[in-house]
Amino acid sequence: MRHRVAGKKLSRSTGHRQALFRNLTTELLRHGKIRTTEAKAEAIRPSAEKLITIAKRGLKDEGYALHARRLVAARLNDPQVVKKVFEEIAPRYLERPGGYTRVLKLGRRQGDGAEMVLLELVE
Repeated sequence: MRHRVAGKKLSRSTGHRQALFRNLTTELLRHGKIRTTEAKAEAIRPSAEKLITIAKRGLKDEGYALHARRLVAARLNDPQVVKKVFEEIAPRYLERPGGYTRVLKLGRRQGDGAEMVLLELVE
């Protein structure tokens, strides 16, 4: 039984999986959309949405601002992306209660038949 087991391992070691999730989340926030497999998109979607929520709370609460920036920076690879999250992305979603990403199915990949999706930030 898988009771209370959260997250997907994607047949990778812990370090490889953490690096993959961090890289995919960073690129999603940098470009606004990424083309990846359905399993990877489902795995990183919650973490990307949580980062945006943390940034929103940092914008609303002045006492939490520095802490929020450090939390987001700890989970992303690039300081430029952290700056973009706080200056462009989070203000865009201040009035939105959640659901910052969308998954659009693209069909199967030619080589191995993996289900491909477009994971993008909603406007």
